[in-house]
Amino acid sequence: MSVLVLADHDNAALKPATRNAVTAALKMGGPVEILVAGAGIAAVAAEAAAVAGVAKVRTADDASLGHALPENLAALIVKLAPGYTHIVAAATATGKNAMPRAAALLDTMQISEIVEVVSPDTFVRPIYAGNALATVQSKDATKLVTVRATAFAAAGSGGSAAIEAVAGAADSGLARFVKQELSKSERPELTAAKIVVSGGRGMASGENFKTLIEPLADRLGAAVGASRAAVDAGFAPNDYQVGQTGKVVAPDLYVAVGISGAIQHLAGMSASKTIVAINKDEEAPIFQIADYGVVGDLFKLVPELTAALPPRK
Repeated sequence: MSVLVLADHDNAALKPATRNAVTAALKMGGPVEILVAGAGIAAVAAEAAAVAGVAKVRTADDASLGHALPENLAALIVKLAPGYTHIVAAATATGKNAMPRAAALLDTMQISEIVEVVSPDTFVRPIYAGNALATVQSKDATKLVTVRATAFAAAGSGGSAAIEAVAGAADSGLARFVKQELSKSERPELTAAKIVVSGGRGMASGENFKTLIEPLADRLGAAVGASRAAVDAGFAPNDYQVGQTGKVVAPDLYVAVGISGAIQHLAGMSASKTIVAINKDEEAPIFQIADYGVVGDLFKLVPELTAALPPRK
C-alpha cells in the first residue's frame, strides 16, 4: 500500500509546500505518490514527477477541478482512498479546505498539522496555540494527515516518477467558482520567504504600514506580514496575517514591529530561526522569544533602520 500526497498548485507550477509534505510522507511507510488534480496541469505533473522520492504521479485533469473547489477535490480523494494507507496534504488553504471534507466522507479522523512522524501510525502535532505538543496514534485503515510545512525540509529534485492519468470525480454541484481577486507583488510569497517583516497594532494605521513596513521589507527583500490585530483593524489585508488563524512561517529572519506577541501570533512565527522585535513596551511578550529586541519608538527606529540598509540592486 502507498502514501498519496495531494499536490498544492496553481495549474501552472507546484507550490513549495508540496515538497515539504512529500518529506513527511516518505517517513510514513510505503511508496509515495502525488495526486495532481486541476485543469491543464501537464507542467505541474512533470514538476511533481521530478520530486525526489516520488514513485508515481497521478493526474486528474478536469475542468471541475480547475479552481480546487474543495467539494470536488474531496470527492476525488474519497474515490482514490481505498488504495492508500495515508493521504497527506500540506496545511495550506487547499489542504485545509479539502482534507476535512474527505475525512468526514470517509468517517475517518483527520490528524491536523503534524510536525513530526514518529511511526506510520503515530504523529506529533501542536495544541494550545503551539504551547504544547500532543503525540497521537491512529488505528484508522486510511489516515488523513495535514502537514505543517515549516516543520519538514523540502524534498529535492532528481526524481523520474511515472505519470498516470485517473478519471476525475464528477462535479458535485455543491459549489461553483465565481471569480478570484489576486494581489500582485514583486515581494516573495509570505510562507516561502526567507525574511519576513511584520507589523502589529502598534503601527496605528494602514498608512504607517505603507510608509514604514513596506520600505523596510523592500530594502531587505522580505515578504510583508501582519498580526491579527493589525488585520482586524484594517491596517493590512487578510493574506498578510501571520498566526494560528493566518499563515505559519519559519523564515531565516523575522522582524516584528509593533507586535506585542499574543499567543495567536506566536503560534505562526515562533519557529523562525532569528527573531528581531521592535516595541516600546519592554514587558511585551514578544521579547520572551526574540533573539534581539529593541525597546523604543518604532516611528523613529524603523526609518533609521531602513536608511541604514543599502538599497537592493
